[in-house]
Amino acid sequence: MKITLLVIGKTEDKYLKEGIDKYLKRLKHYIRFEIIEIPELKNTKNLSEEQQKTKEAELLSKHLSFNDHIVLLDDKGEEFTSTQFSGFINKKMLGSLQNLVFIVGGPYGFDPSLYAQAKDKLSLSRMTFSHQMVRLFFVEQLYRAFTILKGEPYHHE
Repeated sequence: MKITLLVIGKTEDKYLKEGIDKYLKRLKHYIRFEIIEIPELKNTKNLSEEQQKTKEAELLSKHLSFNDHIVLLDDKGEEFTSTQFSGFINKKMLGSLQNLVFIVGGPYGFDPSLYAQAKDKLSLSRMTFSHQMVRLFFVEQLYRAFTILKGEPYHHE
């Protein structure tokens, strides 16, 4: 199985890039994983929130295929503990999925077309985080999930 994190915009802050890179290196031991960054929309002042979401969905959809299992990282999604998230990942691996794609939307959320394509919605927290921080939190939780599945000592309960 391959896991992809599909995001809008680049990670700007050096400390976040360093943290993300740390977990990307660790994840290589467990799974094929990549982050795909879609350029942010330009000249959005004349676009409504709905128009922005539609344009973002068009850009994101170019990186999706029919057999991708899409999971939206959405504030209205299901919340997991780290152990439950590891179980979610394990279930997807046992289900013989080829591609598991997690998507972080733009500042206004997702277009209805992406909600229609998604198989799952997952919330990292009830709190709101910057889109850049979400990337770090997600890769750390993904790494944590694999250490839980392997019985390694990273996670403590």
